Amino acid sequence: MTPETGIQLRIATRGSPLALAQAHETADRLRAAHTALADDAAIAFQTYRTTGDRLQTGTLAEAGGKGLFTKEIEQALLDTDADIAVHSMKDMPTELPAGLMIAAYLPRADFRDALIGGAQSLEDLPMGARVGTASLRRQAILKSLRPDLIIETLRGNVNTRLKRVAEGDFDATLLAAAGLTRLGMLNEASAILSPDEMLPAICQGIIGIECREDDQTTREFLAAIDDRESRIAATAERAFLAALDGSCRTPIAGLARIEDENISLRGLIIRPDGSETLAAENAAPITEAAALGTALGGQLRDRAGPGFFDDG
Repeated sequence: MTPETGIQLRIATRGSPLALAQAHETADRLRAAHTALADDAAIAFQTYRTTGDRLQTGTLAEAGGKGLFTKEIEQALLDTDADIAVHSMKDMPTELPAGLMIAAYLPRADFRDALIGGAQSLEDLPMGARVGTASLRRQAILKSLRPDLIIETLRGNVNTRLKRVAEGDFDATLLAAAGLTRLGMLNEASAILSPDEMLPAICQGIIGIECREDDQTTREFLAAIDDRESRIAATAERAFLAALDGSCRTPIAGLARIEDENISLRGLIIRPDGSETLAAENAAPITEAAALGTALGGQLRDRAGPGFFDDG
């Protein structure tokens, strides 16, 4: 907090259009919840270029995993150079740095994947079509469903990936519907894929807001915008991921859904070459969300056995 400058809250974010849209959505919700933040000048945005943003070739797995998109931003929190950080929770490692916490979750947006390129379904893609994606989950599921497809790595922000498809470098790509919606670009999708066809990434569509554990003032600001259902779903899905020791190195998908006071969780692991898929589903009271995720992840881990996530 730097009240002497009029700034009450400093938001750390990546600089991509989607990251900035998520940061501004967070700021708008905070302004609506707190009169102290209602003045536009009370909130400052600080952009950071992360290691992941500088990576333009290869997969996240090859470069070191999910922390590539969070390290610099989390360091700003630890150094007290920022008060909160806004993240896509699907980019977050299951373990946070000591002293940091996710203090709030925004309401979950559309968790599904969107198909870009004109095809109305994965089946509709031409034989041997070139599909670009850097996601191991999407690559593995595509290889399982359509072994004929040519899957190549495609990195960059949303606009970059859309441009590569539009220019004919790829026949199709897959993007999160949530991101397209937040950018006002859902019309770019030729189809929205059901979870039965393409189970989403863990916490896809959920924005998490991180702060220092000892910053009580900021924690109180964030408590007012914390979405209960998103928190419960994220708790179950991240426990599932942690039980599998999951990261960007392993093709893992999962989706929690809440109905009344119960939560169901569906999880999937798949060999990187798409040759074998293991899935499981279970339900529990919402008070047992973490235990549900841990148990389901352990079940799939035991069924997979050693070497399941090895290439080939």
